[in-house]
Amino acid sequence: MSAVGAVSCSSLRSCVGLLKPGVQKMSSLGLHTAARCAAKDYYEVLVLGGGAGGIAMSARMKRRVGAGNVAVVEPSKTHYYQPLWTLVGGGAKQLAASARPMESVMPNGVEWIKSQVTALDPDKNCVWLENDTKVSYKYLIIALGITLHYEKIKGLPEGFNYPKIGSNYSAQTVEKTWRALQDFKEGNAIFTFPNTPVKCAGAPQKIMYLSDAYLRKTGKRSKANIMFNTSLGVIFGVKKYADALLEVVKDRNLAVNYKRNLIEVRADKQEAVFENLDKPGETEVHQYEMLHVTPPMGPPAVLINSPVSDESGWVDVDKETLQHKKYPNVFGIGDCTNLPTSKTAAAVAAQSGVLDKTISLVMKNELPVKKYDGYTSCPLVTDYNKVILAEFDYDAQPLETFPIDQSKERATMYHMKADMMPLLYWNALLKGYWGGPAPVRKLMHLGLK
Repeated sequence: MSAVGAVSCSSLRSCVGLLKPGVQKMSSLGLHTAARCAAKDYYEVLVLGGGAGGIAMSARMKRRVGAGNVAVVEPSKTHYYQPLWTLVGGGAKQLAASARPMESVMPNGVEWIKSQVTALDPDKNCVWLENDTKVSYKYLIIALGITLHYEKIKGLPEGFNYPKIGSNYSAQTVEKTWRALQDFKEGNAIFTFPNTPVKCAGAPQKIMYLSDAYLRKTGKRSKANIMFNTSLGVIFGVKKYADALLEVVKDRNLAVNYKRNLIEVRADKQEAVFENLDKPGETEVHQYEMLHVTPPMGPPAVLINSPVSDESGWVDVDKETLQHKKYPNVFGIGDCTNLPTSKTAAAVAAQSGVLDKTISLVMKNELPVKKYDGYTSCPLVTDYNKVILAEFDYDAQPLETFPIDQSKERATMYHMKADMMPLLYWNALLKGYWGGPAPVRKLMHLGLK
């Protein structure tokens, strides 16, 4: 790393302290309701989903209306910090480090409804859960995430019972990626990107770079043909970072094949079948020694054809305020929404700060003023000690935090990704104290230039 403009680990640590704004005082809004039901079937604020967005917003809402007035609907017993799975698949972290009991991240006093949403009825301000249980609300926050669809690839998910194949997108398959990489002998190592929206759009290629680095370290790289088969027409959606990644691809002799969509896995034969999206109906079959699958993804089933969703099944919210376009007491955050930005934990962080302000004003019968600019981030891991930190907005324009060229591979950014961001996630975002890096960005550009 050059000395000019370099950011040291110690300075990064000091910056993290600035990312956490002061604890908000609990609001005394004095909210009233007309026909309040029993405590367990009515809540002032009902949150659907116990992922990053749901937990962060329930913590914020607890401070606004009191813990007893907030409930979270979430069936899972475990909460995962999924951005760590890239490093788990590459053997740099353990899966256990990404997991905590859901109970431990649920804000104290907030009701955890251990059930699944089966229907939403925003016209009657209620949702239906399993066993025909109805829960009513005054305000609804939808944070249901995104659904993986391995089954849309012929031969999956049963193909994961075979060796040589893994996926960093599931707790059940991420360790298989590492095993496949360790067991690699010679042949094709193939990494895929599906023809659907995905969460963390950089992750499908991050594991390719780690695999390349591992094979070099173990002396197997000369026997490997590494290829990235992506359904997209570009390697990354932001030109500044795409140009940097193409340099990495060139330097490390990696093959990138565009407009190739994985449609079948013949795990018993170690064959992957791809459709050529430029020539519909034309397919290619590749033998593999290692295959990393990024599954097709889509909105949760309960949102498809729901009154709160657009025609594609995503929660239909205003892209600046995160308030629903039709129902003013309904809000959305994270991967389940139709916000036109990349679906990442960093985006959730930025959205949570905006949504908190939006809801606080709506509760006072005032118009939202805080605007979300589409900020999202993707730390592009290119080696076991290097990261290109991509940060950008709705217009796919760089929106960088640090006064350096973030398109360059840096060790400091790797340590931020691997060591600092998990701490920030567990101790700030999930507790509702972090709304993204905007304060640091302003400080950096105003005071350190």
